[in-house]
Amino acid sequence: MAGDDLHAWLDREPGMISVYAGPLGAPPVWTRHAEATHYAASTMKLAVLAALHRVAEAGDLDLDAPVEVVNSFTSARPDAPPYSCRRAYDNDGEVWDRIGGQAPLRWLAERMIVRSSNLATNLVIEHVGRPAIAEVWRLAGARHSVTRRGIEDFAAREAQITNLVTAADLAALLDAIATGATRPGPLASPGGCAAMLDVLCAQQIRQDIAEGLPADTRLAHKNGWVRGVRHGAAVVYPDDADAYLIVVCTTDDRTDARDDVDARQLVADISRRVWHARHDLTILTPTGSPAAPPPPRR
Repeated sequence: MAGDDLHAWLDREPGMISVYAGPLGAPPVWTRHAEATHYAASTMKLAVLAALHRVAEAGDLDLDAPVEVVNSFTSARPDAPPYSCRRAYDNDGEVWDRIGGQAPLRWLAERMIVRSSNLATNLVIEHVGRPAIAEVWRLAGARHSVTRRGIEDFAAREAQITNLVTAADLAALLDAIATGATRPGPLASPGGCAAMLDVLCAQQIRQDIAEGLPADTRLAHKNGWVRGVRHGAAVVYPDDADAYLIVVCTTDDRTDARDDVDARQLVADISRRVWHARHDLTILTPTGSPAAPPPPRR
């Protein structure tokens, strides 16, 4: 990849733009500000998903047991009352329609990813616990990323308790999930990692990184966005090259920041450039074996 050209192009764009691109199980081929922290938005749901599978595999939760669907959650700020989500800020009415009833944690985790449901996310966090999510980041080798509160926990936010990610840490987490599906890894069993990949490949919000790829390209993907923030993190599975990681995090704090349509297009443009260089991303892993194959189509 023409890294200097990419840097020159992104230097002309406002805000902080972080990029990580490279093969699975190996060092990146190209990075830009990959260790810079960004507000996580919904990319934090990747760590929540992994924590749920770890806790379930430890025997502390049953993924298929029904749990109460409520809209009241424990704040990360110790002196704060319980908080709730707002339906208007959620992408998934199906979870809201179950309030007062029950749903399996496995289904809630799926809705947390494929429709980025905030209500489902907070329900999963309530059952998993924030320490389990912190352990996932640690085991993945993350250096700066933290998931310290649920979504819309405004009391915690006012106390500067927040969720942060870096492009490098998101790549490390996705790498651990993807490679862990074919051999034992730090996060979960191969079966657990394969199940996580299945959910990520079923993503229904195919924006930003997905929009920079040919329409039929398989990818395990999670994105996130709030005002001034647009992120995408994916494992891409080309038919004609080895799988690769791409993470793009963008933050623009200006009062006249680019609108979300422009930010989404920027991430798609970066994804498109990495896609065109996909054959240059093909290298062997440190053990000399090819990168992990794509998960089976199901």
